[in-house]
Amino acid sequence: MSLALHHHGPASDLPLVLLHGFPLDSSMWDDVVSHLPDLHVVTVDAPGFGSSPAGSAVSQALGHPRRPALTTYADAVADALDRAGIGRGVVAGLSMGGYAVLALAERHRGLLAGIGLLDTRAGADDEAARRNRLKVAEAALGAAGSSAVAPMLEKVVGPTTLAERPEVVERLRAALAAAPPGGIAWAQHAMANRPGRLAVLRDLEVPALVLRGAEDEMSPQAAAEEMAHALTDVEVVVVPRAGHMSALEAPAEVAVALHRLHERAAQR
Repeated sequence: MSLALHHHGPASDLPLVLLHGFPLDSSMWDDVVSHLPDLHVVTVDAPGFGSSPAGSAVSQALGHPRRPALTTYADAVADALDRAGIGRGVVAGLSMGGYAVLALAERHRGLLAGIGLLDTRAGADDEAARRNRLKVAEAALGAAGSSAVAPMLEKVVGPTTLAERPEVVERLRAALAAAPPGGIAWAQHAMANRPGRLAVLRDLEVPALVLRGAEDEMSPQAAAEEMAHALTDVEVVVVPRAGHMSALEAPAEVAVALHRLHERAAQR
């Protein structure tokens, strides 16, 4: 599985690697990256999103020949970074991207000089959430197409954004409408299949960031605290007036937190 990487800023031996949320692509980080001009930032398109080809994403979502898995995504991230000559980086992910970072911590620990877990959780889905993911995947591959994810809009941003940031709401509405059906289906199956990975954080000895929007109802504070308690060197950040898509809703605040994480890792 080949993934597209996008490089920003001056090249360095320790890039900040950012993995996007579902069902967006790496462009969701654009505003954050604009606040980090001095860092080498690498943004990654997940399978079937942005410039990363879907490949066998649709057939895998239908059960042929291999179940979609976040481990496949994590392995592809590690391979793409290796091909780019990057053996170590500070890796952060939001929502689905956070799930992939956890899989990287499980399978490619040596790659991580620092870890950022944004608006995400380490636990597996409960049965109701899993059923809903599979329902959305089926709808995306059917007549609904991209509109299968349209109802996410009011869940993934906070009330403040809905009331006061119409440009963010419209940007997200357009991104949801453009989400590729094959990518939607593959990602939903991969997330539904994921196990809990809290245990992989308990002996992870690198600087960590756990961040969430204060208005994020999808990744509650309890989930953030659970991850933070499992880590040994962690900063916890709650971004006010932001929801689940904190990187879109409050990019400057998220960029500051990511810059601090990178500085801590660079000093090791």
